[in-house]
Amino acid sequence: MTRSLPLPVVKIAVVGHTNTGKTSLLRTLTQNVDFGEVSDRPATTRHVEGTVLLVDGMPMVELYDTPGLEDSIGLLEHLDGLRPGRETDWIDAIRGFLDSPAAHAGPEGAFEQEAKAIRQVLDSDIALYVIDARDRVLGKHRDELEILGRCAIPVVPVLNFVASAEAKTEQWREHLSRAGMHAVAEFDTVVLNENAEQRLFEKMQSLLDTFRPTLAALIKDRKQRRANLIRASADLLADLLIDVAAYRVLVSTDEPNTAPIVEALKQAVRDREHRCVAALLEMFRFRPDDYEADLVPLDNGEWGMDLFSPESLMDFGVRAGGGAVAGGLTGLAVDAMVGGMTLGAAAALGATIGGLYGTFESHGKRIADTVRGFTALRVQEETLRLLAVRQMRLIRALLRRGHASPDKIQIEAQAKEGEKTWTSGRLPKALSRAKTHSEWSRLGTADPSAIGADSKRAATETELAGVIEAELSRSLEI
Repeated sequence: MTRSLPLPVVKIAVVGHTNTGKTSLLRTLTQNVDFGEVSDRPATTRHVEGTVLLVDGMPMVELYDTPGLEDSIGLLEHLDGLRPGRETDWIDAIRGFLDSPAAHAGPEGAFEQEAKAIRQVLDSDIALYVIDARDRVLGKHRDELEILGRCAIPVVPVLNFVASAEAKTEQWREHLSRAGMHAVAEFDTVVLNENAEQRLFEKMQSLLDTFRPTLAALIKDRKQRRANLIRASADLLADLLIDVAAYRVLVSTDEPNTAPIVEALKQAVRDREHRCVAALLEMFRFRPDDYEADLVPLDNGEWGMDLFSPESLMDFGVRAGGGAVAGGLTGLAVDAMVGGMTLGAAAALGATIGGLYGTFESHGKRIADTVRGFTALRVQEETLRLLAVRQMRLIRALLRRGHASPDKIQIEAQAKEGEKTWTSGRLPKALSRAKTHSEWSRLGTADPSAIGADSKRAATETELAGVIEAELSRSLEI
């Protein structure tokens, strides 16, 4: 069997003026929050730093971060002085500059940092010229483009921070067109557009015929990676919802103090949600402290989004049902039969009469437990809806976040299109099925791995994940 030859690796130099977001672009392209140093201080990058993009374990792209062009005006004048007549080709004049003292460390090394960038440009197949689209078009930018144009390799201008209200995108496009640069890419390293990366690679394809198969393979791989992320996120959320929906805690009707039991149940659910958040952050390659969970304002003016807070239901657009339980059981429900538990005992647990009948279930193991003098506490349907809504909003935020964003990850507090299934519509059948199988929950279980092997639970989780995946994909298109 003949093995296909490896595709040629394309080398890309990322260049531009200081503090335009070169390192930020590389963090976003590599999905690595730890690449280089991102700062508002100018000239943060003082040397060339490289990284590789892989497809199926094979290198496809070499990316090189370069120091900022700090004195392009002075460098252009210096280069002009090295080519007094037309008999010297520009590329030869630039190589002569790189061999001169002006390009090296020392008393005469006025352009040492610029030389590092230009050396990498000459050693690359293409250059990405990163522009902060919020800046005005100045002489230094014209000079930088002039210098790069003399290096005899293709250049793709990348307009960064285009999502900002201060972006002067059209002005920049007009200027670049006048400079003869029409393959312009728009990107934002903070607010990520899922199609922007593909368009960037397509711009490079149009200028690098030799590397078209390489970039095509990279584009295909990135599409598949994104689809895999959406599906894996749906799997994590489905697993969380089944664990919580199936969770039951039996309480004796003779128990004099149910408050610790109730709080332990709530904390178990909170901890399970936190584990899901941690798994999502790790999967998307963000740090644990990149997510600020307490960003939803409550009516009392404080900040917080506790899962069992009534205000959280309102903040996330979840409509409370008629069977909502009041008092100490906010966010929980009581499964009980009147014959096995008096209404007074149920009220002592924090339930209202309406809540009791609203959560009444009269078959299976719950009847036997109630008759034996126990009642079962479980998470209320509205709490399940809240879990689903805010985890889906977190997933969408992660999918749209660049890895160079300096701000905490925030999820929207307002209701979004496509959330009706979770805020007020009929819950998926798979989730309703999970509510009747307490043995499917890992919470409070000594051997969680045994539950994961349950074929019926696994099938239900796959079914629920499919629903979540479809909802996520639709909402991302809106």
